[in-house]
Amino acid sequence: MATDAPKAEQFTEGRPVVFRNATVITVDREGVIEGGDVLVQNDTIAAIGVALEVPEGTLEIDASRGILMPGMIDTHRHMWQTALRGYGGDWALSQYFSFYYLQYGHVFRPEDIYAGNLLSALESVDTGVTTTLDWSHALRTPEYGEAALQAFDEIPGRFVLGYGNYLGAPWEWANSPEFRAFVDRNFSAPNDMLGLQIAFDVTGDPAFPEAAAFQAAKDLGLRVTTHAGVWGATTDTGITQMYDGGFMTPEICYVHASTLNEQSYQKIAATGGTVSVATESEDSAGQGYPATWLLRKYGIDSSLSMDTSVWWSADFFSAMRATLNADRSREHLEAHARNETVIANRLRAEDVVWQATMGGAKSLGMEDTLGSITVGKKADLVLLKNDESPAMTPIIQPYAHVVFQANTADVHTVMVNGRVVKYEGVRIGMPLAPVRDKVAASVEYVRSTLGEVEWEQGMHPKLDPQEQIKNPYGYTDSGDAHVTAETA
Repeated sequence: MATDAPKAEQFTEGRPVVFRNATVITVDREGVIEGGDVLVQNDTIAAIGVALEVPEGTLEIDASRGILMPGMIDTHRHMWQTALRGYGGDWALSQYFSFYYLQYGHVFRPEDIYAGNLLSALESVDTGVTTTLDWSHALRTPEYGEAALQAFDEIPGRFVLGYGNYLGAPWEWANSPEFRAFVDRNFSAPNDMLGLQIAFDVTGDPAFPEAAAFQAAKDLGLRVTTHAGVWGATTDTGITQMYDGGFMTPEICYVHASTLNEQSYQKIAATGGTVSVATESEDSAGQGYPATWLLRKYGIDSSLSMDTSVWWSADFFSAMRATLNADRSREHLEAHARNETVIANRLRAEDVVWQATMGGAKSLGMEDTLGSITVGKKADLVLLKNDESPAMTPIIQPYAHVVFQANTADVHTVMVNGRVVKYEGVRIGMPLAPVRDKVAASVEYVRSTLGEVEWEQGMHPKLDPQEQIKNPYGYTDSGDAHVTAETA
């Protein structure tokens, strides 16, 4: 028999927990279970059903009027950049490259990596993203990598470090004794709460020096995550080199993959690769049109990601919503170009919920343990429930509700590896204030190092004047009509 509704201090290690009377989105063959219960014992989903019998002393969470779903999985987030949240909100992709790659990337210290990762990790758990791949491409030395890992050690989430160094050559650092020692030091024993991948891009250099980095990953038994199909940066040439070199395998995740040709998509599909779609990024930064409308035609599985909070949010509900909207918008545009009308949407709300959960697990090679509410899998769960939110009632179509109605304020309970880390909308043992102080110190350092002029110019890129289209019907005096910097 279960106990009364719990208080945060009652969530003790090893005590069974049952979610009662939820709308359960399993993301597996069970589909949606109305009025469902999910029993968690230790770190594992022990039982799923209706009116489950549970062990004596089991802690009960009232999940009625709520949706219980698997923890969401972000397969590509530059977590260290979260310390400069929103700084590049008006950037184009070239300004992002210029700021980090050409001008100020060398400014950031290990403690800045730590501060950004700490805030990002806390935010991930807080918003229901229970697993995050940190595409950490500013790890200039293993000391920087240690700083990234320190943040993960302090936040009770599940993380994968995508080790990268955009200021170095991956074929060199991936084979260096220092990197190998870092791997041995931190990843010599299995740990399903912390994983490691190698993160680098293939530039299309005819010599294909990146082959040595792929070989290093193979030697170490590590997956690779790589930006591919980014307009003007990573092209089909890189895919051809990877394929001809025998490096395209199911262990490769291609980030964005927005501007590839038919042969490249077919090679990804044939070799079992996956794609991480970062729709808000692709819509705004110009890597190419979000590729889900193409990926399903080629039979390529995809996951979702937020990319970076230096531009956008870390809101996975927004990621799902933006992806569905972009895909449907493309369908309409393609149909209109043929003078046709879309009569049924091909990408459904259920599909993007799958991308946000099971798709992410598959991209990380964790589909056997994460991504769905399945007996025997790890207990990474999110309860969406907010009895004071008009948007949370009624719940009629659960998948559409998650995508179009719910938001981060509705994240009631978060469980990671069987441990409740947020309950009734409040994090357990994760105060923001110490994290905020570390981030503030990092921001102050970066700002003072750049100097006030460069800081402001970096945040507000200049625009060349653009001539406004003349209006033959312009007989009305526009008065104080708003004029953007673009047309000023």
